[in-house]
Amino acid sequence: MVSPLLKIKTLGELKAYGYVSKPIHEELRDNLILKLKKKERLFESIQAYDETVIPDIERAILSRHNILLLGLRGQAKTKIARLMTGLMDEYIPVIKGSEMNDDPFHPISRVSKDLIHVHGDSVEIEWLHRDERYTEKLATPDVSVADLIGDVDPIKAANLKLPYSDERVIHFGLIPRSHRGIFVINELPDLQARIQVALFNILQEGDIQIRGFKLRLPLDIQFVFTANPEDYTNRGSIVTPLKDRIESQILTHYPKDISTSKQITLQEASLSDLQKKNIASYELAENLLEQIAFEARLSEFVDPKSGVSARLTISGYENLFSSAERRMLINNEERAGIRISDFWGVIPSITGKIELVYEGEQEGTMIVAQNLIGKAIRNQFAAYFPNPEKLKKKKEVNPYQEIIEWFSAGNEIDLLNDLSQKEYTSLLNSIPGLEETVKKFHPKVKGEEKLFYMEFLLHGLAEYSLLSKNNLTRGLKFKDLFSSVFRQAEGGE
Repeated sequence: MVSPLLKIKTLGELKAYGYVSKPIHEELRDNLILKLKKKERLFESIQAYDETVIPDIERAILSRHNILLLGLRGQAKTKIARLMTGLMDEYIPVIKGSEMNDDPFHPISRVSKDLIHVHGDSVEIEWLHRDERYTEKLATPDVSVADLIGDVDPIKAANLKLPYSDERVIHFGLIPRSHRGIFVINELPDLQARIQVALFNILQEGDIQIRGFKLRLPLDIQFVFTANPEDYTNRGSIVTPLKDRIESQILTHYPKDISTSKQITLQEASLSDLQKKNIASYELAENLLEQIAFEARLSEFVDPKSGVSARLTISGYENLFSSAERRMLINNEERAGIRISDFWGVIPSITGKIELVYEGEQEGTMIVAQNLIGKAIRNQFAAYFPNPEKLKKKKEVNPYQEIIEWFSAGNEIDLLNDLSQKEYTSLLNSIPGLEETVKKFHPKVKGEEKLFYMEFLLHGLAEYSLLSKNNLTRGLKFKDLFSSVFRQAEGGE
């Protein structure tokens, strides 16, 4: 249904309607109050922040504060800023043709003031949607004062035949043109210090200075800045006086548990309809993927200052499905289930999302990625099967004995990445005790998921050094650990 407000076309009609304009901070505050009273979620698609970040943002908005979101990469800082548009009124009136979204009741630009002086209540207005009131700028070292605040435009001066002393020759930058809206600067430390200084008066008093013009514009803007707590790129930092002028500094963080992290991945990952229809995923596979990110954040080889973005698991999830899809296509099969071997396809998502410390660089990104997958398997294994280390301490019967003895007898398998479903099933079923162990601890698991658990069991035993796992060109070789060690000692390998 079209709002009757949108039918209003002149300042006179707007006055007759009784419309009352609000400053942006009041507008955000009033709409937040309505949401809180109705117990509506502020950011429906943001996970992990219900008890931490979101209450801080709500308090900042209620306090009419500008906001600095401080956190490592991939913590939804920009997404939060973009979703703040939902707290603005759907439409607001502006003077038609105004480059600064002038309020018809309180114009600040010379052009709009002149229009009202000449035409009075007949001045035309138009309605600006909230999505058009959001401006975002990525801070880079080449951003200038002219970009953000403005500069004298000689072409405008020539066309209008005006001297440079006339205010109308100014071309306003992004910030003045964001009047009555939300203005976001991403990666604030990357902005040169002298440019940051130019923001001081805008934040505090609303003054702007352009080429010597003594100009006071009472700009009405909700500022949101984003930054990393430690600038791992060494390109700069936030100057202290600017940080002091930003009233609320809010710390973001990564999800604190696998379940929440998984919700984010499933929500953000982009899969084709065919992938969703033809490829089966399992809770264990999804937990394992999230565990990789948790391991990376704790790894001695990964730089903690750079963080490990949630994009690792999002792109990893997409690659996981694409690995299964590729295998399905190669084998001319109609359906596929995720396998542990498909995690080989997740490695490119890991290597591109982590910054290594010196020791990690010595190891190499591929080795570090493989180790992270291995650690994830080891940690998740203990949640699904008895921990082999605890079994030793308690001197309990080893439920994996039959599997280990089969490999001890000299048997080995090559688990290749692109095996057909028939070959994959036959290979896993050929290992005595493997299926029985899965049935014993997970009796409800059936079909392709059971095969996933069987493969997971093999990998878990290898991570606990009960089997040997060696890389092949197109997959992995599983064999007895001790015979492998003896052969190495004898020079056999």
